[in-house]
Order: sequence, then C-alpha cells, then structure tokens
Amino acid sequence: MPYPRRRQPTRYGHAERIISTQGHQNAEADAPASTEPEEDVQLDEAPETTAKKRRIGVLLSVALLAYLLDLGSKLLVVAQLEHKDPIRLIGDWVQLAVIRNPGAAFGMGQAMTIVFTLIAATVIVVIIRLSRRLYSLPWAVALGLLLGGAFGNLTDRIMRSPGLFRGEVVDFISVKHFAVFNLADSAIVCGGILVVLLSFLGTNPDGSVQRDK
Repeated sequence: MPYPRRRQPTRYGHAERIISTQGHQNAEADAPASTEPEEDVQLDEAPETTAKKRRIGVLLSVALLAYLLDLGSKLLVVAQLEHKDPIRLIGDWVQLAVIRNPGAAFGMGQAMTIVFTLIAATVIVVIIRLSRRLYSLPWAVALGLLLGGAFGNLTDRIMRSPGLFRGEVVDFISVKHFAVFNLADSAIVCGGILVVLLSFLGTNPDGSVQRDK
C-alpha cells in the first residue's frame, strides 16, 4: 500500500517564516528599554525644584526692594529735611519730620538699642533658615518684607552714630496721635500682618495647608 507523500513546504513559505522570525527578533533587540520610572522621577522632582527656586527669588526680590526703598528714603530725608521744619503731606495729620530713634519700631524701647539690634539679627537668621523649605508665594512675600525691613533698620544700627550696634534709626513719617516711623518699619508691620493671616488660614511656608481634623 503506497504511503501518502508528505507535502513539502514551498520555497516561498519557508522564506516567509525566516523573514518573520528575524523581523521579530530585530524588533525586540531594537526596542528601547523602558524609562518610565526615571521619567516619573524627573517629572516629579523638576517642578518641585523649580518652584522652590522661584519662591526664594521672590523672597530676595521683595527683600531687596524693601531694603533699597528704605535706604534711599533715609539718605534723601537726612540730606534734605534733617534740622528743618516738617513738610506737611496731609495737614497736621501726616508730616515728614526727621528724628533719630535709638529704640525699636515706632520709637518704643529707647533704652534697649543693643537688644533690638540682636533681635533684628536673629530675625534675619530665622528667615534665612525658613527659606530652605519655602514653596509658598504668599509666605515668600511676607518673609521678604520682614527680611528687607530688618536689614534696613539693622543697617542704621551698624552704620549710624553713636556707634556700632548702637546706631540710631532714622524715622521720618509722622502720623498725628500715633508715631514717627520709616519704610522699614512699614515693611516689617505689613510682613508681620501677612504672616499672622497666613498662619490663621493654616498655610505653611512649604506650601502645605493645615486642615482641622
């Protein structure tokens, strides 16, 4: 009884199998290794680092602006207004009158010049330490105002008479029934109010928000 003849693969079928196998192997070899975990790390870290740099930049910009405005205004009023009659801005309510203040903001604590100098230096150090974890824009503005104001009055303490760390601060904005102050005092007060408001709202310097449990 004759055996049935086996069907031999055609030349074209054999070639197709070889090409298909080689193509599959080449595709696997050429496929790039998955980089999804690395991309995720980069995507997570890059915006965070950029945001931190941006907030520190805001803090330094606000601080520099407040400091320069305070320094420039003091140089101007000392040169033009000291030992002269006050200039009325709003009647008797707001005037420009230069005085030398050995105390704290608004003329308080005049017998504690060195103590207030140390306090201002401590405030500057604390703000610099807080800037390491600064991600909040409102906090950057608040701390910038505090830093610029503290530097402004500290410059007077160091550079002006009667001596190092005992220098008298130049005040020139006189408000009737209130006090005589300068732009550094104003920056400190505005920054302090903003810090209190942000703390009341539960916002932290790192951008997180405290929520009541």
